[in-house]
Amino acid sequence: MTSNVPESPASDAPATPIAEAAVNAPATDAETHVAAASEPDAPANPASSQPKSGRGPRGGQGGGRSAQPNRQGGGAVTRQHPMLDQLAALYPALFGETLLPLKRGIFQDLLAAQPEALDKAGLKAALALHTRSTRYLTAVASGQQRHDLAGLPVEPLAPEHVHHALIEVFRRRGARSREDLRPKMRQRIAIAFEASGLSRDAYLELVSGKDEEVNQITKDGVEVAATRLARDEALLRTFEASGKNLNEFADMYGLHVLDANRTVERAKVRRDQIASLALAEERVAAADPGE
Repeated sequence: MTSNVPESPASDAPATPIAEAAVNAPATDAETHVAAASEPDAPANPASSQPKSGRGPRGGQGGGRSAQPNRQGGGAVTRQHPMLDQLAALYPALFGETLLPLKRGIFQDLLAAQPEALDKAGLKAALALHTRSTRYLTAVASGQQRHDLAGLPVEPLAPEHVHHALIEVFRRRGARSREDLRPKMRQRIAIAFEASGLSRDAYLELVSGKDEEVNQITKDGVEVAATRLARDEALLRTFEASGKNLNEFADMYGLHVLDANRTVERAKVRRDQIASLALAEERVAAADPGE
């Protein structure tokens, strides 16, 4: 592979925690979701795209076999499960042309909302395919909030889920591209880090894994963003201490007023994020009797 995007070991696929969080099935079903979500939609190693056995599925179309993707020529993967079409008809905002990250516990929500229409085993298999598809991982990598059955945002994505999705999406793209995708990956990681509101060290501790090359790419992206954020914060402090309005401040430092405004606003948002996270941590600590 010439893309230089690190390959993903089959036993450590980043899609797994994303699928588990979205499906959040009962403990007795967890093993099924882990197994299904661990299988890449388009493996970084082309050799791994072939089934372990040259034989096709035995028997008819029943059971778990129907949930397996159909591979066509050139390594293309189709993710057609009958229930995915049914879900798209029932909830087009979530499962239609444009996908959205699903709230935790969506599996139980769907069963409760459609007890007659949705079969538990079929839904489990369909969601396992859905949450490990490249389209869904791309939605998670965008950093949008998780959505409920009404299509409303209800909770933020965990930074580590966004990061895992980013890495997996780029790995899959790398399997099909001769371009060196690492610069783009670093740029996207930098954006994800900024959106997380976490400190540099907290973010790196949260998302670091066993792949040292991915860890280094992540660190490089975070360092670039952290340097930019430090400059933004310094400019904001200087502006606040100057006593000038924005036009006067920009003129004094030779900045275009629009650039100065963007930097100041970006730094304010970041400051608010950090303050909100600190407040949330204080509340958790206060509510914990062990503290």
